[in-house]
Order: sequence, then structure tokens, then C-alpha cells
Amino acid sequence: MCNIVVGGQFGDEGKGKIISYMCLKDNYDIIARGGVGPNAGHTIVHNGQEYKVRQIPSGFLNKNTKLYIGAGVLINPDVFLDEISKFNKFNIKERIGVDFQCGIIEETHRVRDKGDENLSKKVQTTGSGCGPANEDRIKRVGKLARDIPALNEFLCDVAMEMNDAIDEG
Repeated sequence: MCNIVVGGQFGDEGKGKIISYMCLKDNYDIIARGGVGPNAGHTIVHNGQEYKVRQIPSGFLNKNTKLYIGAGVLINPDVFLDEISKFNKFNIKERIGVDFQCGIIEETHRVRDKGDENLSKKVQTTGSGCGPANEDRIKRVGKLARDIPALNEFLCDVAMEMNDAIDEG
């Protein structure tokens, strides 16, 4: 069985809470994150404990679930590595894969995002750098996950991993 959760707004719809709940309730084998990148994030409450994530998939609470971040998602290496460290008790490091073609958010992207008056007032950016990073990705001048040595141990071809999982049943 495959379930897909899609948000039809601009975020903050509660997708993370739904995915976390479904992952724990139905014991999913795989959770794959799509979307933009580490914007506002997800707040999950489980057994009275609150967890806030912006980068890793919100199904991380289930230690049996393999976690993937798809090629269309922007990665902020600092946020990604911090969350893996912060939630070390869930063994995320051993079960997460990042597509080697994920775009990278650099400090220059965050500076551009926060410094653009049109973005900060009209669009109401989170300042995470997603817009400028996507702009650079479209122009094909941005870095990819495969260009960041700190991400090497997490790199994979997420589409291939999904196809292999389907083939294996």
C-alpha cells in the first residue's frame, strides 16, 4: 500500500503531524519527503514530548522506517546535520538517504532571501534561503548534495531506492 500526503496551500497545513501519526500507526517501511526545503518546519508531539523538524522527514519517530529526501528538496546541510544529531536517539543517521541531486542552500541564499524587501514584505518569506537557492538551481549554478562532502554518507538515488523497494514488495 502507498499513501501520499500533499499540501494544496503554501504550507502550515499540518502535513508533518499527519505523516508522523500515519507512520507510527501503520508502521510504514519508507517515508520519502518531497517539496521545497527547510521552511517553517513541522512540530510533532508524541508521548508528551515536542519535536520540531525543518529538514528531516517527520516520520522519523518510527525507528523501523527508512527515511528519504527526494531530488526536488533543497538541503541546508547545517540544519540537516543538526537535526540528525539532535534526534540521535532515533537512529536517523543509519536510516536516512538524501538524493545526490538535491539542491543546496548556502549562507548566501539566506542573506539574499532576508535582504529582498519584496520577499520579506510581500511574499512573507521564512528567510530560509529556499527561493534564492531554487533560483540558482534553475540557472544551473547552484551546488548539489553530491558537491557537499559532509553529506556523502547519506547520498543515494532516491528514485532507484523507491523502485527497488517496490520490486522487492
